[in-house]
Formats: sequence, C-alpha cells, structure tokens
Amino acid sequence: MAEPENRVWTHGVRCFSKMKMFLFSLTMAYVAKSLSGTYMNSMLTHIERQFDISTSVVGLINGSFEIGNLLLIIFMSYFGTKLHRPLMIGIGCVVMGLGCFLMSLPHFLMGRYEYEKTISPASNLSSNSFLCSGDRTQTLTPTPDPKECIKETKSSMWVYVMVGNAIRGTGETPIMPLGISYIEDFAKSENSPLYIGILKIGMVIGPLIGLMLATFCANIYVDSWSVNTDDLTITPTDTRWVGAWWAGFLICAGVNILTSIPFFFFPKTLPKEGLEDNVDVTKSDREEKHQRKAKEEKHGITKDFLPFMKSLFCNSIYMLFILLSVLHLNTIVIIVTFMPKYLEQQYGKSTAEIVFLIGLYTLPPILVGYLMGGLIMKKFKTSMKKAASIAFCLSLTEYLLFFSYFLMTCDNFPVAGLTTSYDGIQQPLYVENMVLADCNTRCNCLTKTWDPVCGDNGLAYMSACLAGCEKSVGTGINTVFQNCSCIGSSGNSSAVLGLCKKGPDCTIMLQYFFILVLISSLIYSLAAIPGYMVLLRCVKSEEKSLGIGLHAFCTRVFAGIPAPIYFGALIDRTCLHWGTLKCGEPGACRMYDTNNFRNIYIGVPVAIRGLSYLPAFFILILMRKHQLPGEIDSSETELAETKLTEKKSEGVDVHRSPGAENVGELKTKL
Repeated sequence: MAEPENRVWTHGVRCFSKMKMFLFSLTMAYVAKSLSGTYMNSMLTHIERQFDISTSVVGLINGSFEIGNLLLIIFMSYFGTKLHRPLMIGIGCVVMGLGCFLMSLPHFLMGRYEYEKTISPASNLSSNSFLCSGDRTQTLTPTPDPKECIKETKSSMWVYVMVGNAIRGTGETPIMPLGISYIEDFAKSENSPLYIGILKIGMVIGPLIGLMLATFCANIYVDSWSVNTDDLTITPTDTRWVGAWWAGFLICAGVNILTSIPFFFFPKTLPKEGLEDNVDVTKSDREEKHQRKAKEEKHGITKDFLPFMKSLFCNSIYMLFILLSVLHLNTIVIIVTFMPKYLEQQYGKSTAEIVFLIGLYTLPPILVGYLMGGLIMKKFKTSMKKAASIAFCLSLTEYLLFFSYFLMTCDNFPVAGLTTSYDGIQQPLYVENMVLADCNTRCNCLTKTWDPVCGDNGLAYMSACLAGCEKSVGTGINTVFQNCSCIGSSGNSSAVLGLCKKGPDCTIMLQYFFILVLISSLIYSLAAIPGYMVLLRCVKSEEKSLGIGLHAFCTRVFAGIPAPIYFGALIDRTCLHWGTLKCGEPGACRMYDTNNFRNIYIGVPVAIRGLSYLPAFFILILMRKHQLPGEIDSSETELAETKLTEKKSEGVDVHRSPGAENVGELKTKL
C-alpha cells in the first residue's frame, strides 16, 4: 500500500520540478519585484512631500535600489550558478519583502504629517489672523530657530526609506540572472525567446498591479486613520497632498514573501526540456553523477572567473551592447522615474489620476508587444542577425516619434508674483520682490508661505493674505475668502482654496500625450525581446550567467544610480517656489517652471538616446561578419538532440542496453 502512495508522491514532485512550473514561479517573482518597483516610483512625489526633501535627494533614494543590487550582482551571477539557484532566488524574494517593510517603518516612528497652511481647519479666529490686516506688526514674521529642524523627526527619517530600498535591491539580485540562466540551461533553445517573453509579461502585470495600488493609496490621506479628513484644507491635486504611501509597501512586503515559497522546493538541476521521458536514468546513477558534478563544480568554483571575465571583455559585440544599454537605460530611468511628477506639474492633475493613466496607456501595449515578440521569434525561428536588425529599426522608429513630445505643451499655472504679474501679464522669471504689490503691501503678509487660493478672476495667489482677502467664510476645504483687494478693485471679489485649474487645452494635450505613449510603448516592446536575445546569444553558454550579471552591474553603475540623482538636480533648477520648514529652511518644491521642466525632461533623454544608436550601428556591422557564440552552442545542442532521437528511432533499448550509461551521460551534457 505504501508503494503506490510513494509512487504518486514521486510523480507529483517530478511534475512540480518541470520547467513550466519553474517558469510560472519565476514569473510570479517577476510580478512581485516589478510590483514593488513600480509602486516605489509612483510614490516618489509623496515621499518627497512627506519628508520635505529636494528632488535630488529623492533621486538618491531611488538610486539606492541600484546600489543594493550592485553589491552582489556580479558575484551572484557567477557563483550563483555553482550553488542552488532556485534556493538563492527564494532567499532573494524574502529579503525584498523585508526591505519593503523597512521602507514603511518611518510612518509608524514619526508624528503626523503637517503641511504648510495659513488657516486653521475649524477656527475662524486663527484663520482671520492670517488674512489681510493693516494693523499687524511683527506677529507674522517667521522666527527661524535651528533647533526646530533638529526637533523635527522627519528630517532624517527618509534614511529608513533609502536603506530599505537598498535592501530591496540586494534581494532582487539573484532573481533575473539566476532565473534566466536556469531557463537557458534546461529549456529548449527554440523555447527560450517565448519563455523570456512570458517573463517580460510578468514584468508588465506587476507594474499594472503596482499602478493600481498606487492609484488607490495616493487618494487616501497619509494620516487618514488618525485625523479627521473633513478638516483638511487640501485635496489630492494640491502639491502639499501626501497619500498613504506606507500602506502599499506593507502589501508589497507580503507579496514578495509569498512568492518565495515555491523556490525552496525546486531541485538544483532539471533534465533538459524535451528529454525527460526519452532516457530513464536510475536513481543511484543520477545521485552518483550529481555528487561527481558537485565535486567538480566546487573544485572549479573560482578558477574560471578571471578567464570568463577576460573573454567577456574581449567580446566586442558584448561590450558594445553594454555601452548601448548604459546610454539607453539612462533615458528609461529618467522617463519612468519622473513621469508622474512631470505630468502632475505639466497638466495639473493629481498623482492618482496620472498613475492610473500611465498604467492604462502603457502596460497593455507593452504586454502585447512582449508576447508578440516572443511568439514571432519562436514561430519563424528568427536568426540573431535578423533579430538585431528588427530591434534596431523598431527602436529607431520609436525614437523619432519621441520628438513629438516637444509639441505637447501646456502653460504654467497663472500665479500672481510667480508666473504672472498681479495684472495678469505673464512674466518669464521669478523675482521675489514682485510677490508684493500695491494691493497687498498694507497686509504685512508672509512672502514664502505656500497656501494658494484661486480668485474668481482666474488668477491664483500664494496665500489669501497676498490676494488681499480680509474675510473668510466656512471651514476646511470649503473655506471661501471675501473682500480680496488684489482680485478686484470693487473689493467684493472672492477666492477659494487651491490653484486654479488649467484650461481644456491642457486636457486635450494630455490625451495626445498618452496616445503617443501608447504607440511608442507598443513599438518599444516589440523590439525588446529580439534585442535581449542578442545579449543572451552574443556570449558562450558557460559565460551566460556572468555576462548577464556584468551587464546588469554596468547598467546600474553608469545609469541606474546616477541618472535619478543628476536628473533630480536638474529638475530642482526649474523650481519656482520652495516650501518652508518651521525653522525657515527650504523644504520640498511646490511649483516648477513647466516650460523649462519640459525642455529638460524631453531634451536630455533625446540627446542621450541619440548617442546610443552609434554602438548599435557597429553591433549590426560586426554581427554580419561573425557568428554569435550562443548560436553555435545552440546548434551543437540541437545536433546532439537529433542524434539521440535517431538512436531511439533505430530501436536501441536504452533501458537494457549496456550503452545506457553513455546515453545518460549524453543527456546530462545536454
């Protein structure tokens, strides 16, 4: 009775250990890691506001993921293949979950979020003290105290987010190189493009869920569970609004830990796909060969490292591909990291709305493109030379379309004293003494406080005091300011909280922007699979894992880490008005010059990506003269598989023949 049960259990383990089960588990890991990565990028603006930090510091926080990944990527890529790869992937998923949990920790260690405001949510007495009053003396003069900055716990809490992001990067290290090398080692060569395409689909489903989660969390106030949201004087479209960014990280932590479970049950090696049922090697023979192979790997775990590195550095196609990837990834990091911030400032939408539109217009075409790219290469068995040419032409087409983003313009918010004069005339530069005008000089207003109001003349003011308002009615977000001398000469004009909404032209431009994003995403994703297969095939099979790791190392050092930092510093240069901390120090930027922001956000990627086509052109030339090492390895494997099939068709009984051991060795080599 025990024997049938044992047989059923063994059969279940064999089914669980097959390549497709590993592919499914790895795809789920890709979903989890891309979920947390996308959510992180979507919440960068809210993290910036929560901790009152500059965009360059936010870039450092974002780049810390690459720093953590960088610490182990090369050694994990090489030594990981000598160890238990599924086990290493499982441990990596757990570490990612711990990193996500650490990123949410500051919310529980710091006090409530306090945004800049000149009115009290419920008390008309305190609110009237911040309106226009001619008899005010020094009561509104800020008293900067350096001790206040030290007392503010949040001034250094962003370090927890940075360290947690670095830990998350460390945990992600083994997933891509070890997972892909595991598939490449034990999958049929013609199935590899399709399997890679499925993994790419996982990297699309993850961001889709991440963007939906970010949309949900961005609409919830950061302290909704501890404050009365009816008393808030800001809405999700306000540049001071902070969503519940911490809640999404807790969800990401749980998802990453759950996806780690299957990897602890996979074996170190799998039989070559398609040969599981052709040869039946006894259990004792398999264990003996496995022990012998383990001893050989342990003996040679370091002796091949330097020769492999030398071989990779002497591979001209591979090195040119790294240069191409570094330049190209600089543009991708810039575009993806700062797109929510750019669209918020450019078109005046909330983070939740922008994140939802990004997911709606980018992820479905990318999903279709990845799937089509893998299926086309499998169906037509596209050679690497043709694949490289296809990837080059598609990428160049998408690059030329990118120039159209310069046409999707939208003017700055009309704010008196910043972008326009008090007469409504647009002014090119911010001049601090222009914040005051004849209509509000008698009010003795604070000139740096950001609590904007929108007048019924369609012009916004940095505060109700600067609008010359003398009276307020209502509480919270429904507060209305009256008798505003700067809005109308009659004195009966009124204003409401928040910036004035941009016109319908901006909404139309936003629609054009996302239509172009949809087309570009489809073209880009169609080129991704052929381009990535060139990377996998331009190195020898035994160097593949190390090659993927070195490629990831270089792209992180020269693109993933510096790109968000230097570009964040460039964005800071376009800031028109900085928020103010209690101690008088500048906090997060409240408003940017959208024209300069647009020129930098689109112009820098155009310039960098244009340079990337130079190494791409040389790769095409070299590939016409030489055959890729990966294609040679694949052809040899297919030839061996053909010989094995011919042997079986000739009636050789592999179970009883004395040559069964040789056939088993052939299977192991394959």
